[in-house]
Amino acid sequence: MTATETLVAAGNQAHSHGPGSPVPLQARSERPTSYDVADFPVPNGREEEWRFTPVKTLKALFADEAGTETPKVDAHGPDGVVIETVAADAVKVGTPQDRPAAVAWTYAAEALAVRIPAEAELTEPVHVNVASLGARGFTHLIVDAARHSRATVVIDHTGAGELSSNVEIVVGDGAELRLVSIQQGDHESIHLAQHDALVGRDAKLNHVAVTLGGKVVRVGTNVRYAGPGGDAELLGVYFAESGQHHEHRLFVDHEATHCKSNVLYKGALAGDDARSVWIGDVLIRAAAEGTDTFELNRNLVLTDGARADSVPNLEIETGEIEGAGHASATGRFDDEQLFYLQARGIPEDEARRLVVSGFFNDIIGRIGVPEVVERLHEVIEQKLARAAELSAAGKAVVGR
Repeated sequence: MTATETLVAAGNQAHSHGPGSPVPLQARSERPTSYDVADFPVPNGREEEWRFTPVKTLKALFADEAGTETPKVDAHGPDGVVIETVAADAVKVGTPQDRPAAVAWTYAAEALAVRIPAEAELTEPVHVNVASLGARGFTHLIVDAARHSRATVVIDHTGAGELSSNVEIVVGDGAELRLVSIQQGDHESIHLAQHDALVGRDAKLNHVAVTLGGKVVRVGTNVRYAGPGGDAELLGVYFAESGQHHEHRLFVDHEATHCKSNVLYKGALAGDDARSVWIGDVLIRAAAEGTDTFELNRNLVLTDGARADSVPNLEIETGEIEGAGHASATGRFDDEQLFYLQARGIPEDEARRLVVSGFFNDIIGRIGVPEVVERLHEVIEQKLARAAELSAAGKAVVGR
């Protein structure tokens, strides 16, 4: 019995997302994947995987043609790290799951590879900078942490163009990798990305997605396990302002025994048309006995006119697991927290900033790179100041 058949047997039926747009029930694992662009029709927004996304703004990245620029990509790291340019197909962790990923795979002829040697324990992070220069372009990155290595890799995305990217992540047996992907493009930039990770036996992946800039950002993160004992922690922070669309989609595919996954994404929204989307899919296959998984998404709506969509999904094909659960919450400020702070003489605006900063701290604090943490706190503080002005003025502002 397929995952879809299992769900239907449990009472789930086909459903619709609006008049004339019936969407048949389809398990996450059964959606098509391909390296061939032609296998993915141009989205119209009625498809299940595109129904939340402003597809009209993404036409350039749907086109089956070469880019009009080559984004600037550079990297540096501690001694021993190998940074080199290789063929785009040198490492294949995952297959493109939508049209933009297939287009990016087709037209990014080369990839920048960051290789962490076996047994290496890096005391300083590897930094990868990706700058989109103002037009349409594609990038391909490979991060390969060999067995029993320990490393942190920070990928910074900046610029004003339209970027589609693929990131291949390999965590070797017994290795520990922290990968931080920061999306902080200019307020008119567009960034679509697919991250595919393969976690080895007794390995640990800590993946952190931070989205603060960009007009439209959509990041899909997919995790598989190469052997038992793998552990994946997927964390995310996003703050959407007026005119910004921040979308994160995750798929954790448990097919090996005794593996763990923990997903925690937090977002804030302020301003008219501020929009966030979070889709969390976890599949526990029949062979994945001993799985322990949980996913949580929390959203804090700071002003009227903002909207957060949150959809956690869990497919379980075996009852022999340690635990599985998911939760989602969207709301406004906790009045009790504000009252507590104001009762101690803290002005309302400052109290609100403290509440939001605390909301994000448990994730940002896990990044482990002080200069990055400091920079992110500064950007969030700037966004909070604009949100306070927005609340006071009662009108929308365009922020970054």
